[in-house]
Amino acid sequence: MRALAPNSIKPPFARYSHGIAVPAGHRLVFISGQLGLGADETVPADCEAQADLCFANIAAILAEDRMTMANIVRLNAYVTARDHMQGYMRSRDRQFPGTPPASTLMIVSGFVRAEFLVEIEAVAASDDA
Repeated sequence: MRALAPNSIKPPFARYSHGIAVPAGHRLVFISGQLGLGADETVPADCEAQADLCFANIAAILAEDRMTMANIVRLNAYVTARDHMQGYMRSRDRQFPGTPPASTLMIVSGFVRAEFLVEIEAVAASDDA
């Protein structure tokens, strides 16, 4: 997989890639939006801790198909306020020490329960089709 970063456009605002090229023949996994909800039904109070839990859930889903966080090529994330953006981005940046995935971050009015501050969905690709 290869990051796409044309010199003709402004570099990303944060640590993400404008695009990721996935070669033909790769297996794809699409992950539904994950909320900061533990298996024990606990919801952390702050956005960064919720994002950490979202990413832990994503990692568990990927493991079901023999993938890791390194296979993620695309993220869509939603937070309920600008104040939550930095916490989400700190969590995201810890997950991807190498080439970061393509990413979109949106501010939304809320989720199904008021205590949820962030939701993250992902697409992963593997060459072991």
